[in-house]
Amino acid sequence: MNSPNEPCLLRSDRADGLCQLTLNRPGQFNSLSREMLSALQHELDAIAADPAIRVVVIGGAGKAFCAGHDLKEMRANHRKEFMQALFRQCGDLMLTITRMPQPVIARVHGIATAAGCQLVSMCDLAVAADVAKFAVSGINVGLFCSTPAVGLARNLGRKNALEMLLTGEFIDAMEARAKGLVNRVVPADALDAEVERLAQAILAKSAVAVRMGKGMFYRQLEMGLGEAYDYAAEVMACNMMSEDAGEGIDAFMEKRPPNYRGC
Repeated sequence: MNSPNEPCLLRSDRADGLCQLTLNRPGQFNSLSREMLSALQHELDAIAADPAIRVVVIGGAGKAFCAGHDLKEMRANHRKEFMQALFRQCGDLMLTITRMPQPVIARVHGIATAAGCQLVSMCDLAVAADVAKFAVSGINVGLFCSTPAVGLARNLGRKNALEMLLTGEFIDAMEARAKGLVNRVVPADALDAEVERLAQAILAKSAVAVRMGKGMFYRQLEMGLGEAYDYAAEVMACNMMSEDAGEGIDAFMEKRPPNYRGC
């Protein structure tokens, strides 16, 4: 168990543009207390404004990735106003992950339940250890996981999402990949190496293309087909005007590695 003076969230930045955030409440299975949500929001807001950060990895300390909301905190504050503020705060955090320019990778080494499963679903990409398990288990204690349903429905499809939400049953990492909740599954001792491979594959690309592409991807999902194509065409035209696109195309034709500048 972490000491009272130890921060609930750890951050580590690397010179190559990768930032690691670690949920650090191992004794509470990294549950999303209001303090944890505030710490995550603060760091993600700062990261979003920092062009030196190119990729973010969110992981957890101890045995679990994240066991969801802090049930003890919720029971100790059993007022509707508290619940409304808590779930609004969590929703704002999930939207921040989607709206920030950097891709966010979930590093899932253990269980991810309820709002912890929601966090996995809302990260742009996810790599899981083969021992990881996932559930939205609120239904087992009389609570339908309504806010996690938002992310699950947008990743798993209706029937797969509803089965998890209505049964509260765990699925293993391989099933999570088959259903679309995670991208890659590897043995536990290979998890860090696989996260690194995925991060490096993104870091090797043009920062401006990644930034524009992530924003375009999520925005077009909410549009009709015609509007989406009009919007995508405009974004792609703007992307073609970037220095990086010109450099990338020239490098391809000249059969040499590109030298991207992120502009």
